[in-house]
Parts: sequence; structure tokens; C-alpha cells
Amino acid sequence: MYHKTVPYRIFNLFNTAFLLLLGLLCVLPLIHVLAVSFSAKSAADANLVNLWPVDFTTVAYEKTINNPVFLSSLWVAVKRTVIGTVLTLGLACLAAYPMSKESTVFKGRNVYAWVFVFTMIFSGGLVPFYVVIQKLGLMNNFWVLILPAAVNVWLTILLLNFFRGVPKELEEAALIDGAGHFRTLISIYLPVSLPALATLGLFSMVFHWNSWFDGLLYLHNKADYPLATFLQTVIVQKDMSSMSINPKEMELLSQKTVNAAQIFLGALPVLVIYPFLQKFFVKGLVLGSVKE
Repeated sequence: MYHKTVPYRIFNLFNTAFLLLLGLLCVLPLIHVLAVSFSAKSAADANLVNLWPVDFTTVAYEKTINNPVFLSSLWVAVKRTVIGTVLTLGLACLAAYPMSKESTVFKGRNVYAWVFVFTMIFSGGLVPFYVVIQKLGLMNNFWVLILPAAVNVWLTILLLNFFRGVPKELEEAALIDGAGHFRTLISIYLPVSLPALATLGLFSMVFHWNSWFDGLLYLHNKADYPLATFLQTVIVQKDMSSMSINPKEMELLSQKTVNAAQIFLGALPVLVIYPFLQKFFVKGLVLGSVKE
């Protein structure tokens, strides 16, 4: 009966319209970028492209895909995302499992929990952090993109609260059968936490894929840049030296079309993976919101 009332219908109408408008605001810029990437130089430079390509051409994609620097940065970004996501989730599980126990079970729990929370509130700053990275010999090293962000406290706390919601009877049954804590974590907690792990994995993946500042700060060789850093230098700093464009190609290529092609290719992996994790994303929206 409540769903048939006039106020509810009015609210549902405005809510649907608002969500449609919000969805369009998110999708239309991407469609515009895609249209520009497939448009001719003259149309792109004259700002004649809206949501449909003008004088369709794939020359911008051909140049981008044949650019060795772009392919190298893409490979670095893929490696960073895969290794970084796996390492972050692994360390988050190892840290969240013991801290999900009560203080009577794990007596040092509160101390470790405050140490983790302290790092979220206070930071040494960029300059001390840069000095630490330099002293550790991580400058111009691939692992500088992964190790500093390997322990994500926010994801650990979210997973901790999810672990606290796992029925204790499952753990007690495993311990009675002779399983240790590692076996309990692997055989009990991780299988029932797949929605949480998928959601946190998506957060970590997007972070690593979109992170550009650390590559710009700690890597001096452009060949070692991840894709986000490469795109920042080309699009924001307008450094086209890495594109290897000769004068003849400039007659067919526009900086706008090349940039649009690179932006779309950079966003494509996340767009492809997200639909497969979308069913877990709703579950992740309430991670940590309910505590025992």
C-alpha cells in the first residue's frame, strides 16, 4: 500500500530523474572523449565534435598503439596494478584477521589497532617520505610504486569489520577440528569474504591504476612511468616528445585526438573489469557500517 501512495510516486519520479541525470553526467564526457578520438584533425581542432565522430578515422589509435613508450607505460601499469592489488589484499587479510578478535583473545589488539589508526591521522610529510624512499634505495625502482602503499589502513579496517561479522561458530568448529589460525583464515574467513575481497580489490585496483604522482616523483626515466604518469606528462604538461610524431604525421594527427585516444585506452581496463565486480560493489557499500 505504501508504494501506491501519491507522495511515494512523486518521490520515485524525482529520484529516477535525478539518477538518470547523474548517470548522463558521468557517461557523456566519456562518450565525447571517444568521439573526439575517432574524429579527423580539422574537426577536433575546430571543436566541432560533440557525441559523434566527425570524419571517422582511427589514425590516433594507430599512432598510440604503435608508440613504444605508451606500450611500455601500459605494461608497467598492468604489473603495478596486479602485484599491488594482490599484495595489498594479502597484507590486509593478515592484519585484519588478528585485529578482528576481541582483546581477551588477542591481548595486543588495541595497541596494534591504534598504531594503524595513527598512520591515518598523522603523516611525516612529503619531504621526509621522499628522504626515506631515497635512503632505502627505491628511487628509479619499480617497487617504489608498490611497497609504500602496500599496507592500506583504510581497506584493512573495512576488512576487519567484515571479519567481525563472520559467525564465531565457524571458527570454533575449525579450531575443534585441529585447524590453526592460518588454516582457519584460508579455509573459513576468505571463502565467506569473497564479496568484501572483490570490493576492496576494486578499490585497490583503481588506486594503483590511476596513481600518477608517485611515478612522477620517484621515477626519472620516462620509460619506467606507469600509464597514469605518462598520460599526465603528455596531457597536462603537454610534453609530446615521447609520442614520436614526425612533421608528416602532424598533418593527420591532432593533439586533441591523440590525447582522447590515450585517455580512453587508459580508462578501458577499469570499464571492462568493473561490470564483473559490480554485483559485489553494493555489498561493499555497507562494509564496516554494522559492528557487533
